[in-house]
Amino acid sequence: MTYALISVYDKTGVADLARAIERAGYDIISTGSTGRLLADEGLTVTSVEEVTGSAEFLGGRVKTLHPIVHGGILANRGSEQHMAELSDRQITPIDIVVCNLYPFSQTVASGAERAECIEQIDIGGPTMIRAAAKNHDSVLVVTSPAQYPEIIEALNSGSIDATMRASMAGVAFAHTAAYDTQIASWLGADTAGSLEAALTPTRSLRYGENPHQAAELISSGSGLAAATQLGGKEMSYNNYRDTDAALRAAYDHARPTVAVIKHCNPCGIASADSIADAHLSAHACDPVSAYGGVIAANRTVTEEMARQVRPIFTEVIAAPDYTEEALEILQQKKNLRILKVDPEWDTYELVHISGGFLRQARDRYEAGDEPASWSHVAGPQADEETLADLDFAWRSVRSVRSNAILLAAGGAAVGVGMGQVNRVDSCRLAVQRANTLGEGEERARGAVAASDAFFPFADGLEELARAGVTAVVQPGGSIRDDEVIEAAKAAGISMYFTGRRHFAH
Repeated sequence: MTYALISVYDKTGVADLARAIERAGYDIISTGSTGRLLADEGLTVTSVEEVTGSAEFLGGRVKTLHPIVHGGILANRGSEQHMAELSDRQITPIDIVVCNLYPFSQTVASGAERAECIEQIDIGGPTMIRAAAKNHDSVLVVTSPAQYPEIIEALNSGSIDATMRASMAGVAFAHTAAYDTQIASWLGADTAGSLEAALTPTRSLRYGENPHQAAELISSGSGLAAATQLGGKEMSYNNYRDTDAALRAAYDHARPTVAVIKHCNPCGIASADSIADAHLSAHACDPVSAYGGVIAANRTVTEEMARQVRPIFTEVIAAPDYTEEALEILQQKKNLRILKVDPEWDTYELVHISGGFLRQARDRYEAGDEPASWSHVAGPQADEETLADLDFAWRSVRSVRSNAILLAAGGAAVGVGMGQVNRVDSCRLAVQRANTLGEGEERARGAVAASDAFFPFADGLEELARAGVTAVVQPGGSIRDDEVIEAAKAAGISMYFTGRRHFAH
């Protein structure tokens, strides 16, 4: 028999996780309100009090701080002495620990009195988490409801392994470190830079965004930060930023796709039946801005694509692989940074602000972004070809910095308006770039458009209509949606609402 100990403050989704744990053959032990909730959900739960023979006391300050609990967590399963001691003391091993902590920072932010804040300093929780994380060779530690779907899937398939346990342990130690830093800061300690200090730099970069700024790479050992460099100069801070943006843009598409990025904005994105054709179309969107840009492909780079890239001054090319012939061609460009990358997208994104960080779930395309989920609100129903272009445009516009307008035709971007402080200017810029960079061709005419957020007024859509855009996809949700819909109807433009926004600031 082995135990899973579940003791959580945030009870979101915990019953579903507990059911998966029970199905996997673990006996559940729990504390207080968590145990009562699980029992009410029909699960068989043994209280920690019953296991330890010791009731909680000091108003709940002491309940899991007990040798039976920590012996069960910390015992080295490979040590005959440890296991014999457990047997002598009649202690059952605890192989899963599910724990999240009292909401200290939320309590402080609410303006609560000092005594109440102190009561929200968790002691037993961090102790259990750290014990389980230390013994991750044998124990799985789970610290956030965001992890539950992954854990449930692994429990159902019997695929909890050493790699998962080590990964979860790393997250657990980061979680308790951040928690302690919040408390230290509240108590008046100078914690500036303490979170950054917890991150060990992998290596120094020549400089940051500008030559007077020091910079370092901090790698988790995966994704772009752990890419294999097959040629070219050392990667710079700006190279990494642009390459990350390029990879995200290319990998938002299922078909062979190439993105060309400059200053974290796309000069061009295109999908095609071959990666070489995708590159040709992506480059054609804005060949002027592509000079000195970064290229990312979501397929192996072929000899044909490499020959197309060779005469173009490019800072970085990133792809999952290269044919032998392609690599030989690209390596002739001594300064071209050639990266072999297996992208791995983190669940969360972290942004530094003065005095702290902002953390958010990564923006990604989900079921609600598919054309089948859109609402048709104006103009004729789009035919299959037009709908495919709208889908391409919607998948591509997320990689454009707001306010974002992307024009597309034939599975390729033909004009991009980005970074403007109002949407009508982005519409004008997208049209201007489509037409002035099209070698005399009015590429906006007959194209489709995607907008990363709603049109606050009809003026932006009217700019697109005057340029000859035939269909538009946008989130909708403006208080003036009716005016925008009427403008689309008057112009004969097909328009779809997605109900989802994809800002990228």
